Amino acid sequence: MIKIKYWCHCIAASSLLVSNFASSEQNTEIETIEVTGRAQQFYLETESKIGTKTNLSLLELPQSAQVLTEQLIIDQAARNITDLYRSIAGVSEFSYSGVTFRGFRDDANVFYDGVRGDPYSGFGVPQLFNVARVEVLKGPASALYGGGEPGGMINYVTKKPSYNESKELKLTLGNFATSGISVDLTGGLNKQMAYRLGGFYEQQDSFRNNADAKNTELAGGLLFDLSEATRLTTTIDYIKQDLGGNRLRGVPVDDEGNFIVDPSYNANEKDDYQNLQALVLQADLQHYFSDDFYVNTSLRYLDNERDQAYHESRSWVDVNGDGVANIDDQTIKREYRKQYRANKETSLTTDFVYEIHTPNVQHQLLFGADYHKVETEYDYFLARYEADGIANLNIFTLNYGLTDPSTYNLTDLNRDGVDPDRYGIYLQDVVKINQKWTIVAGLRYDNFKEYNQETGYSYSDNDITPRVAATYQAFDNMSFYANYSESFNPTSSAEQEDVVAEGSLQPESGKQTEIGIKNQWLDGKILSTFAIYRINKQNVVMTNPDDTGQGDGIPALLNIGEVESNGFEATLVGDVSENWTMTANYAYNDTLVIQGVTNDVITNTFGDGTRFANAPRHQAGLWTRYAIADLNSSIAFGLNYVSEQLSLAGQKVKPFTIFDASWTTKWQQVLLSVNVNNLFDKKYAVSGFSERNGHFPGSPREVVAQLTYQF
Repeated sequence: MIKIKYWCHCIAASSLLVSNFASSEQNTEIETIEVTGRAQQFYLETESKIGTKTNLSLLELPQSAQVLTEQLIIDQAARNITDLYRSIAGVSEFSYSGVTFRGFRDDANVFYDGVRGDPYSGFGVPQLFNVARVEVLKGPASALYGGGEPGGMINYVTKKPSYNESKELKLTLGNFATSGISVDLTGGLNKQMAYRLGGFYEQQDSFRNNADAKNTELAGGLLFDLSEATRLTTTIDYIKQDLGGNRLRGVPVDDEGNFIVDPSYNANEKDDYQNLQALVLQADLQHYFSDDFYVNTSLRYLDNERDQAYHESRSWVDVNGDGVANIDDQTIKREYRKQYRANKETSLTTDFVYEIHTPNVQHQLLFGADYHKVETEYDYFLARYEADGIANLNIFTLNYGLTDPSTYNLTDLNRDGVDPDRYGIYLQDVVKINQKWTIVAGLRYDNFKEYNQETGYSYSDNDITPRVAATYQAFDNMSFYANYSESFNPTSSAEQEDVVAEGSLQPESGKQTEIGIKNQWLDGKILSTFAIYRINKQNVVMTNPDDTGQGDGIPALLNIGEVESNGFEATLVGDVSENWTMTANYAYNDTLVIQGVTNDVITNTFGDGTRFANAPRHQAGLWTRYAIADLNSSIAFGLNYVSEQLSLAGQKVKPFTIFDASWTTKWQQVLLSVNVNNLFDKKYAVSGFSERNGHFPGSPREVVAQLTYQF
């Protein structure tokens, strides 16, 4: 018989201030009922399922991965995912929630509890109130998780019901008129049932003109121990995000990356908006057939609605009458875009795991399947320039308020949704030999199809992606690893429809080779990872320079592009001493287009290679904290460095270094923390967009105070 147990995660070393304020890690494993103490470092998590979907230590995992713990989220006063990018080696901000991941832009390879279905998809930025930790897997993940870019994936592990009695109230205040409140409750209702109930609200003005944000989230769940071998966890999450003066674009710059107007500039009017509502329902069932054979099944339903209306910069207007429209005119013309999009998504994932134990060899056999279906609605209305009633905007002497969207001549573009549908079946074996070798081999088959409601066109395709990797644990605290993995990313139905008369486009594919070394230091209190990798992305869809547009059998698009990403990453996470903890990382990346189209000619290289947009060569991040036991307080210091980048338009994005700091103190059950982000109020851009929209400016100095009371 399998006995049920739940983990009571005790926080080690009372001198490590505020560790008891971090919620216990959610553990879905069914074991015997007993209270077990676990010495948990502030920022170090030594195990994760993200790399294999089975229990495996990060030291044994033959791939680079990071886990950002709840304690790190608390210490950095992180309220959305962009606050955490500095702690992830090889990840930088692209735009909104999109990132550059080992050189590749990615805004879709996002999972929640290992399942597809992002409630913030479509220009929203994920909030962290309902997130227990963030897991990051570097490199292609298609062998387990299906199609996506080859740079990596992010998995948000959400907070779950727990038998641990916890009641927490948090108040937030800050500059930019920031104010917020949250409450989080967990506990057992009886011996077979536990609950969680939480709520969050925060409002904040922006440093950008006409912009503000209001975020609301209500989350809850029930855990049922149905038998000694079966556990059911149900959760519900309601999200409401109202962003005034959005969708935010960038700020115009010159070719050297200097802002030509103040970073507070915004092309939107005060009545523009980007609003989101989402409802997420999820059920996770775990059942043990025996000690060595169990199944995990997750069913996730998502209803997401996004409504937005905003002004989009287009081009200069020849105001001074010299016959040339340029910066000397100081005035731009704008479009007005009004869009409504709704998604209904269903995801189902089932994993069977069978463990085989012999004296010298152990197997963890995984057989799984997943299904993801999306039904969409899409409406798009457009007004353009003064002809449709939109007043021009002087970006130097701002003349907001001279235009009224209710009077615009809006044109219905008769757009409609695109419905993607995909399923996959995968096999994997994790083999441990003589406590020295860990070998991972896996294979996945994917079938995907997409239906365009607007045109009635549909297409389907399939792909197989393998992975093979090995770790050699030379010593108890040191391991060497190597892996080869592949990825694929289906082309869109719109691209396929462009070439339907001439053939079809293949999925874009990625191949990665990675080697690395991992070490545990100070009796396992610190984990370091050093990884070297090469990723080749092939079959990149590009415009055919020979296309005449005459329907003469020459395709408009071809799978001719190839991009190569080379780099290395180093991370160090853990407790340096009883009072000193840190997480640090450095990443080097060189991503170049090595085959593509330039000057209407297919070339093997763009000169000496063209850098990918918003792909910095150097990045470094640091967050370190020191506990002052005599004062029952702690101080922390952070750093984020990103080297020079190029925008989508080829304009320079200047390098930047940002410093952060915090102070925390505790009195009885009350915790007070003050975080200062961008300590020296540096003016900088995080990434670049188009020439007409400019660069995305980084936030100026932000001060956030939080008062947390546990009762």
